[in-house]
Amino acid sequence: MQFGIFSVSDITRDPVTGVTPSEAERIEAIVQIAKKTEEVGLDVFAIGEHHNPPFFSSSPTTLLAHIAALTERLIVTTATTLITTNDPVKIAEDYAMLQHLSKGRMDLMLGRGNTGPVYPWFGKDIRAGLPLALENYNLLHRLWREDVVDWEGEYRTPLQGFTATPRPLDGVPPFVWHGSIRTPEIAEQAAYYGNGFFANHIFWPTAHSLQLIEFYRQRFEHYGHGTKKQAIVGLGGQAYIAKKSQDAWNEFRPYFNEAPVYGHGPSLEDFAEMTPLSVGSPQEIIDKTLTFHDTFGDYQRQLWLMDHAGLPRKTVLNQLDLLGSEVVPVLRKELESRRDPASAPAPTHEARVAAEYGDTPPRQARPGANRGDNLAGASPYLETRA
Repeated sequence: MQFGIFSVSDITRDPVTGVTPSEAERIEAIVQIAKKTEEVGLDVFAIGEHHNPPFFSSSPTTLLAHIAALTERLIVTTATTLITTNDPVKIAEDYAMLQHLSKGRMDLMLGRGNTGPVYPWFGKDIRAGLPLALENYNLLHRLWREDVVDWEGEYRTPLQGFTATPRPLDGVPPFVWHGSIRTPEIAEQAAYYGNGFFANHIFWPTAHSLQLIEFYRQRFEHYGHGTKKQAIVGLGGQAYIAKKSQDAWNEFRPYFNEAPVYGHGPSLEDFAEMTPLSVGSPQEIIDKTLTFHDTFGDYQRQLWLMDHAGLPRKTVLNQLDLLGSEVVPVLRKELESRRDPASAPAPTHEARVAAEYGDTPPRQARPGANRGDNLAGASPYLETRA
């Protein structure tokens, strides 16, 4: 089981102090938050992708490569990479490079995003959002697995004899999660390819996420990737923790009330009752998180949103201290005791390389000599995989 943090990279006014941080301050803060994530013993740090204010994460691979260089064991990932408006060729190249630079300590989550205007900004039609997601990933999947790709589709220019460089580290493509909050076609896509499915699990009741996850597991088994228990599931969540329960509710309330995604709707108490939002003492966060396992059974990754809604850096770092020292150690022990031995482990690069190659050395791609025409040819590498 992997535990970690994800950020949507919002820059929001602190309703207590009235101060809105600058972009520079938030970028500096997120690097410190990521480093703290590793320091307190968590496994994963994820960042979203946005191309408009009030968000700062327009270039996730740049940020994640920097964080990977500052950490030693942290898995860096996205939440999400926009598969609809990014060119799959550029995704293939950028994330393969991140895979090399992080020595395999990365994966990525694909999604359509939640900002409608981003489609025309990148020359796409939002009405084609779902077909774009399906077609673009089909191409991305091939680009990481075939040295030379000939391809033609509806939403980008054809490829003839194209090779995406660098090739994936050790010949094993980055692990892909498909993230969704409402779309069964995305769960179907994740199942078809044998990839992971990540349920945002923030704003919707647990029963809603359960429908998508159960559908994904059934289809994962249908496509022959393993049993339903071996499907790879991740969950999002939100938490605000304090030593004393009432302090947590009192401290978080002004941020909840003013946050655009929460405020002016249900009360904090009602929202926490109806959704996966966790507020309270470390034990209350533990108890709420264990209800996820009660509902979904074994899953492989739990990420929490903790740096949003204008919460100051110091508060977020204090939250991480409590999460790492008092919450996650208990959850690790309890969830391991509940784990079905038939369930799949959390995906890691090392485990996937071992599954692919066994005791034989993994592939290290070595290009042939430049022929002077910049064309890949039938076999651009000195060795080719069977």
